[in-house]
Amino acid sequence: MPLSSMTGFADLAGGVDEIAWTWEARSVNGRGLDLRLRLPEGLEALDAPLRAALAAVLARGSVSVGLRMGQAARAGALPRLSAEALEAAIAAALAAGKAAAARGLDLAPMTAADLLGLRGVIELDSRAPSENPAAIAALLADVERLAAALRAARDAEGAAIAGILSGQLDRTEALVADARAAAEARVPRQAEALRARVEAALAAGPVVDEGRLAQELALLTVKLDVSEELDRLEAHVAAARALVAADGPVGRKLDFLTQEFNREANTLCSKAQSSELTAIGLELKVVVDQIREQVQNVE
Repeated sequence: MPLSSMTGFADLAGGVDEIAWTWEARSVNGRGLDLRLRLPEGLEALDAPLRAALAAVLARGSVSVGLRMGQAARAGALPRLSAEALEAAIAAALAAGKAAAARGLDLAPMTAADLLGLRGVIELDSRAPSENPAAIAALLADVERLAAALRAARDAEGAAIAGILSGQLDRTEALVADARAAAEARVPRQAEALRARVEAALAAGPVVDEGRLAQELALLTVKLDVSEELDRLEAHVAAARALVAADGPVGRKLDFLTQEFNREANTLCSKAQSSELTAIGLELKVVVDQIREQVQNVE
């Protein structure tokens, strides 16, 4: 499975006889897999298969699935007269005529066509989806197709994210190389600064503890050395590229790596002791933040 996003959308339409329906599935970021299903009354039997199908292809994300039922015209379907609705319509028409006559108002005579045109008096012979085995079978078949369509949408988004991350990692690697060059270029300035500190220490008094002086010089050297941070940043870039190319959900691992990237970038800035290295460190932090934003969408 290639790098996949947690963001995606899929829809699916179907129908059997006079019954029609539309599925919609939406997915956004989530810490785990959170499934929220909205199914019409009477179709609760679809809940378990739908959850199983989604869980089989998705590892993380907040997923909402809705099913809208409707009615489609069916070839050969015959209209049916609803006796109950017709009786109610006639009673209502008589009551309206009496009420109007009591106030001196004459209503136009009501024809049979008027009665039959009232909503509910004439209806197509149909059954509820839960009472139609063919509809239930088709809806169950749609479950796998819908899950696969959402998976495909998230994979397509993931491929786009992989391309963006690849470019950002290239930029990170280039900045690390620039930082290494800048760190080497400041070595003469560091040596001069250390020499000045030694001379100041010697001028402070006639007696200098050589052991303490060596210790201080060693501490200063360690505080200014950024080679370990740069080595770790290069290792993080290699690890991130391997994760982007790996199969399966890697979002949590990438998120952890971005924290490590940021930690090394902060340390680099604190040890910079030069405007050039500081500028590179700040640019590196910007790129790391951009990586973090993309990683938030990765499954």
